[in-house]
Amino acid sequence: MCLLAIGLVFVVIGAFGAAVGAARVARQRAGVAADFGALAAAGRALSGDGVACGAAEAIVRANGARVVGCRLDGLDAVVTAEVAVAAAPGLTRVATVTSRAGPPRG
Repeated sequence: MCLLAIGLVFVVIGAFGAAVGAARVARQRAGVAADFGALAAAGRALSGDGVACGAAEAIVRANGARVVGCRLDGLDAVVTAEVAVAAAPGLTRVATVTSRAGPPRG
């Protein structure tokens, strides 16, 4: 009986570790997608919001995320991307990251 309880503790700890790992991976994926999307939008900033955000959306989707927000702030692009993660069966969360890209200042 004691061995069964110890085994169950290890299973629960392993499941918790897997859920934390999945959440961290989702946050990294959202960050990469937002970074690349912001770079793509900043590269098209002179063409206007529609073209810039269209480029950002294509890149973000190609990285497995969804665009939540996209706007131009002068020549800077601000893109927010999110990735859904199922940390545990029946428990879905969303990792959201916002990135800014534009010409160097100085």
